[in-house]
Amino acid sequence: MKRLRTLLCAAVVAGLAGCASTLSGTGADAPKPTAPGQIAAGKTEVLWLGQAAMRITTPGGKVIMIDPWLTGNPKTPANFKQLGALGKVDLILVTHAHGDHLGDAAALAQLNNAPIWNGGGMGQTLVALGMVPATLSQRFNKSGTVAPFGPQGPKITAVHAEHSSELVWKNPATNKDEVHYGGEPVGYIIEMENGFKVWHMGDTGLYGDMRMIGEMIKPDLVLIPIGGHFTMGPKDAAVAVRDMIKPKYAIPMHYLTTPQLAGTPAQFTAALGVTGTQVIVPEPGQKVDF
Repeated sequence: MKRLRTLLCAAVVAGLAGCASTLSGTGADAPKPTAPGQIAAGKTEVLWLGQAAMRITTPGGKVIMIDPWLTGNPKTPANFKQLGALGKVDLILVTHAHGDHLGDAAALAQLNNAPIWNGGGMGQTLVALGMVPATLSQRFNKSGTVAPFGPQGPKITAVHAEHSSELVWKNPATNKDEVHYGGEPVGYIIEMENGFKVWHMGDTGLYGDMRMIGEMIKPDLVLIPIGGHFTMGPKDAAVAVRDMIKPKYAIPMHYLTTPQLAGTPAQFTAALGVTGTQVIVPEPGQKVDF
């Protein structure tokens, strides 16, 4: 009996360790951060730069920058506050017009001659205000799918986000802030050349059609806001992941940048419980390969 109790205890400890690996994304099968400058060939690389700023390198080598708030972002590592440190950028996506998402998009677009694609109607305002030339503003809309690099390249679908999208612009003639139409907020689902799908959710509250999007598109990885106050907090984000989307992987974002964004990855994983989703928590400036 004593030996039986010992074996049972060992099995329980092993089971709990397996659950911890599932939650933290640190198990043997979980994606792991790579060394600086290293790009895994044939894989999708995600570099988090704080808040919602993500640089995604596709298996085919295309570089897509999403919500590039960098120079004013307190969580962005100092070396990435120089926009040239990002390396080449082929395309920019902006989920909505708030300053902590639109950020340095215009400057980055002109530095790289890279178009800003927007699925919510913001592009015309950027052009009208002279922030970018018309050649660097490309439009589509929610439910639309585009293939900016051709039929063999990554495909991008704009989906709903439950948020707002005012564009605050300082008029150089008056030196005063003006509020302009910023289009509608969106999220983006990027299907890589090898079929791997990433959903950058932008800023969003919880909404029922997340379930439909999860069932129809089946994203493998969600980049999900958890900070609360302006977006989902940890509990709502857990409902979205566990009950609606059910992705293989989740990376929390948009937290602890300001005092209002108080939700934490620990609260998110606790609310999530034991699921089939691996939660991966990189530090700003750290890359994860899939």
